[in-house]
Amino acid sequence: MIPSVLPTYSRAPLHFVKGEGTWLVEEDGRRFLDLGSGIAVNALGHANPALVAALTEQAGKLWHVSNLYEIPQQQALADKLVDATFADTVFFTNSGTEACELAVKMARKYWYDKGQPEKTDILTFSGSFHGRSSAGIAAAGSEKMVKGFGPLLPGFVHLPFGDNDALLAAITDTVGAILIEPVQGEGGIRPLPDSTLRWMRDLCDERGILLILDEVQCGMGRTGKLFAHEWAGIEPDIMMVAKGIGGGFPLGAVLATEDAASGMTPGTHGSTYGGNPLGCAVGNAVMDHVADPAFLAEVNRKAGLLRQKLEGLIAAHPETFEEVRGMGLMLGLKTRQAPADFVKKGYDALVITVPAADNIVRLLPPLNITDDEIAEATARLDAAATALETA
Repeated sequence: MIPSVLPTYSRAPLHFVKGEGTWLVEEDGRRFLDLGSGIAVNALGHANPALVAALTEQAGKLWHVSNLYEIPQQQALADKLVDATFADTVFFTNSGTEACELAVKMARKYWYDKGQPEKTDILTFSGSFHGRSSAGIAAAGSEKMVKGFGPLLPGFVHLPFGDNDALLAAITDTVGAILIEPVQGEGGIRPLPDSTLRWMRDLCDERGILLILDEVQCGMGRTGKLFAHEWAGIEPDIMMVAKGIGGGFPLGAVLATEDAASGMTPGTHGSTYGGNPLGCAVGNAVMDHVADPAFLAEVNRKAGLLRQKLEGLIAAHPETFEEVRGMGLMLGLKTRQAPADFVKKGYDALVITVPAADNIVRLLPPLNITDDEIAEATARLDAAATALETA
């Protein structure tokens, strides 16, 4: 008999009932140190007082009205994002998957309105993850994502990650955009070199191609800048955002330049829930914290501290770990075993991590994790490694 919850997840046998900052409390009372943050979602930790206050205040006033009307909270958040980024305009969604759908539509509508409707192809890369919608899985193209779900949405050209020659060879008159994550998350915490991102931006300008960045996982302060592409000193034409932007409340967005968004006129796209007062009230509170330069400086300091401790962990456990990679507080431990094996030992050591491709265990702690919690996290990761080696 099929369960009442559709069985599409392989869930760990854990039942969390409360969250406090970087900590999760299981119903049996055990306290877990959370280095997963709901897969980079809880950017400011669990039950953050500022977010609770923003949510509670708005919940007592107005939850939802639809986008048939002006929404002051949405306008305020859009203004903050425009002021802090390359973007001229913002569309709010409920998730990164929905942001991907709009980014694809926006790029194709742009070229249609420019009188070049043949420029429908979007170049994407191996190891990518852009959500699980029809456009998202077609963009990623991996067998794991697409098997059994054909026919796939056409118009995506899949290229090897890091192969610039293959990228150059793939550019034809039908290519309208490049879609890439500055740091791959599901693909195994693989940062794109700054030099490559700058080259890609120049290439798009030279060839008349839109650059779409997926910063759903690596954005909102995760790498120590508000958005990861800022490290390279470039600007995209379109950017997908979600996860950390709502601090745990379902919220996403597409940011774009005025030119890139020029085809999206009234009636071309919409969302019933996207950008409602409740979600945007929380999003405003998140932005007020994460966009603060002093906050981002602390993210970078803590990232250096955590990375230093992880290097020591690797040196102490060469049988278990190969390397640490990533940026900011988006780090990956490359293991010599299946990452799921280490994640399970982590549960026994009361520490939460997240597996990814390429034998990577992701460490995505709240951006406001404390120094003491970083020390405790290292101790628990050490215990998990020891348990794995002696099993």
